Amino acid sequence: MQASLIILGSGTSMGVPTLGCECRVCTSTDPRDKRLRPSAAVVWNGHHVIIDTGPDFRTQALNYGIGDVDAVLYTHSHADHILGMDDLRPLSFKHTGKIPLYADDPTARILETIFDYTFSEDSQYKLRARVRLNRLNGEACVNLCGVEFQRIPLLHGPLETGGYRFGNAAYLTDMNAIPDSSLSLLRGVEVVVIDALRERHHPSHANIEEAIAWVDKIGARQAWFTHMSHEILHAEIDAKLPPHIRLAYDGLIIPVEL
Repeated sequence: MQASLIILGSGTSMGVPTLGCECRVCTSTDPRDKRLRPSAAVVWNGHHVIIDTGPDFRTQALNYGIGDVDAVLYTHSHADHILGMDDLRPLSFKHTGKIPLYADDPTARILETIFDYTFSEDSQYKLRARVRLNRLNGEACVNLCGVEFQRIPLLHGPLETGGYRFGNAAYLTDMNAIPDSSLSLLRGVEVVVIDALRERHHPSHANIEEAIAWVDKIGARQAWFTHMSHEILHAEIDAKLPPHIRLAYDGLIIPVEL
C-alpha cells in the first residue's frame, strides 16, 4: 500500500533560524535552510499518523494541510517533541472518540505533568484535548488504521528514545546509537529518515559521518537526514553526500510502502 512520509520539521530543538543568530545558515535565503522543530506525518488513504507534536505543530499542520489526526506516536519527552500536544484540541473535537497518543513510560509521565489540565481526572477544563494516552515501551508494536508501527529503541546519549518502523520505512530521530537488537528490527528497511545534527561530534546526536555509517549498517537504499542544526547549509552539505543519501527539508514528501 502506497503512503507518504511528510517531513513536517527537519530542524533541531532551537529551530533554524536560531534566535539571536546571524550565521550564514540562519540568514540563508534558501527555503531548505528554514527548519521547524522535528516532526513527521505518515499519510495514507486519508489517514494521518503524526510522529511528535513539538512547539511548531500548529504551524506545521497549517502549512501541510493536516486537518485530521488518527494517532500520535512520541519518540521521547524533550520539549521540541511534545510541547505542541495541546494544539491537537481543535482536531480532537472533530472525533467521536479520543485521539490515541502513544509514548513510553517516562514520556507519558511528563506529558501527564505538563498537561495535567488535559489528563487529570479532576480537571474542570471543558475544552481540553480529547486524547487518550497509551504506554508503548521497548519493542512494542501498535496497529493504527490497519498498519503496524514498530517501536525501535534508540540511544540519545544516556536516554532511550523510540524510533518507528512502518512498512519499508523507518523514522529515527534524536539518536547517536542503535542497539544490535534494534538493528535486527530494521532489517529490510529500504527508506530511513535519521538524525544528523551537524558535521562536528555531539554527545547525544549522530553527526553526518556517524549517520552515514548507520545508514550503511541498516542497509537502506535511500536515506534522508533530519534534526539538523544551523551548522548545516543545505546546498553545501547535500552536495557532499553519497548518491543514496540526501538532506531532508520541511515539506519533503517521501513515498513509502506500508
